[in-house]
Amino acid sequence: MFNSGNSTPAVTRVSTLAGVQMAPLMRTVYMWMTVGLGLTGFIAFYLANAMMSNFALLETIAGSFLVIVIVQLVVVFGLSFAVNRVSPTVAIGLFLFYAATMGVTMSAIIFGTVATPAIDPRTGQIVMNGDWMVVAKAFFTTAGVFGAMTIIGYTTKTDLSSMGSFLMMALIGLIIASVVNIFLRSDGLTFILSVAGVLIFTGLTAWDTQKIKQMAESNMIQEGTPDFTRVAIMGALTLYLDFINIFLYLLRLFASSRD
Repeated sequence: MFNSGNSTPAVTRVSTLAGVQMAPLMRTVYMWMTVGLGLTGFIAFYLANAMMSNFALLETIAGSFLVIVIVQLVVVFGLSFAVNRVSPTVAIGLFLFYAATMGVTMSAIIFGTVATPAIDPRTGQIVMNGDWMVVAKAFFTTAGVFGAMTIIGYTTKTDLSSMGSFLMMALIGLIIASVVNIFLRSDGLTFILSVAGVLIFTGLTAWDTQKIKQMAESNMIQEGTPDFTRVAIMGALTLYLDFINIFLYLLRLFASSRD
């Protein structure tokens, strides 16, 4: 959907990004991406915090973790392949549903990262304390990295297509190595994969931004049409996934440096 093409100005430019005017499509993409991230973050923090004192909730989410992940994959692939055949309202609903379920899965990941057991001196029972600073560091670092790379992707005159092809091959290698490491359980390989993940998705952020910008500046999509909303949602989902993956890999790195 975001294939590169000849860029011909065809839409009224509004808003700015680092002093550069933005097309309406880009503004809408960033708006929906922000809404999705906000929904994910709220649910993830709320549930992770609730798990500190509610172990039944933890068991419920942990028990349904695989099912939720499968549902997420179905939604992402379904939206990617059928976005042109669903209404804009359905596309928005699926995106928000995905963001909400991602908040549930991320709550378990965050809990496993920040929670440390301790003994309550008053009751002698085991309680959980959370080191939320790790999450804060990962989030603000992600925001900085993502912001810088999306600005670069939007403003650069260099064609990033060749870099994007290389990054996609690297991503496939990362996925394969990650699956292998599930069985190896190598801390050293986990660290290498985390660094590689940050670098790959950092580069993909710039590439994806440039692709969406080229679509926004073409005469293919007109503001106010159903296709405009569909493309905006797919663009938002693409950048949303870049942000989430950078965050998760950075969270892993910050957590390992704390040990």
